[in-house]
Amino acid sequence: MKEIIFSNWNIIRFLRLGIGLVILVQAVMAADILFGLIGLLFTGMAVFNASCCGAGACAAPPVKKDNGSQDISYEEVK
Repeated sequence: MKEIIFSNWNIIRFLRLGIGLVILVQAVMAADILFGLIGLLFTGMAVFNASCCGAGACAAPPVKKDNGSQDISYEEVK
């Protein structure tokens, strides 16, 4: 858990943290619980490096490369 929190910080993760903290501060100032939950969501996503897709569920599968060569036959069309 410590490794997830303290490693792989990038610009998007800092942006999510900043947005989450700004939303949390505004929620406290406005005494709005729903707004506070959204702030906690954004802050939690940044701290735990989670995305909207969860654990890479939206990732496209890697392309399989075919190392074998095949002969291609062409046909002339008139």
